[in-house]
Amino acid sequence: MPYFTHDNIEFHYRSEGAGLPFFFQHGLGAELGQPFSLFQPAPGFRLLAFDVRAHGLTKPIGDPAKLRFNRLAEDLGALMDHLEIQKAIVGGISMGAGLALNFTLRFPERVLGLVLSRPAWLDAPNPWNVKMFSLITRLIREHGARRGQERFKQTAEYAELLQKWPDVANSLALQFESPHVEETAFRLESIIQDTPNTDRQQWKLIRVPTLVLANRQDPIHPFEYGEILAQAIPGAELKEITSKSISIERHGADVQRYIGEFLNKKFA
Repeated sequence: MPYFTHDNIEFHYRSEGAGLPFFFQHGLGAELGQPFSLFQPAPGFRLLAFDVRAHGLTKPIGDPAKLRFNRLAEDLGALMDHLEIQKAIVGGISMGAGLALNFTLRFPERVLGLVLSRPAWLDAPNPWNVKMFSLITRLIREHGARRGQERFKQTAEYAELLQKWPDVANSLALQFESPHVEETAFRLESIIQDTPNTDRQQWKLIRVPTLVLANRQDPIHPFEYGEILAQAIPGAELKEITSKSISIERHGADVQRYIGEFLNKKFA
């Protein structure tokens, strides 16, 4: 398992394949196995990802105040430098999409293409996400992971989720089961209140091929967010993927298909 050192942190990363590099970053509370489980690159492409601060096998946790999109984007740049990669396609899922958007806006000279899968932020935090992830953080702090999860499953919010969006309910409940979550609970509240950028007019300056993937029946990742981003980024393609609440298998197949088609069409 390769690591690289940056800002006194040992960042865990993974690389598969050979060819044009594509960094595809995980979501909040997940780790680099998430993007690798959703997409396998075709010949000619190299898939890379790293566990961001306070996630996965990256250690130590580091300064909680640095868990912000600006810093995560700089960590990506540091990994690219370590691997001697000057330019790459960048993308991510949810928080990873926010990281990729931030990186593209701040370091456009290093970006060949952009993939935003299930964006959860626009130019401000999503109020629903702030409410739910702050609730989870508070329950972990007050009751610990196991008891906090029990209390979460007793809330009206969880009951509504279970009825309307069962996979979202399961996803939020699993946040309590993340390794070392009692030490890293701050990450849920910290990053959810940040934003990749604060001015959506900046999106119009993006000049690289862009793919936006969005699904319905998912309040964490509103379909409208994908529409808004795709309309604002010049030439962006919007593809609707199956919600995981409908079919996890079809969701994964859609991600594989649309990213594969995008990379082959724009970069092969």
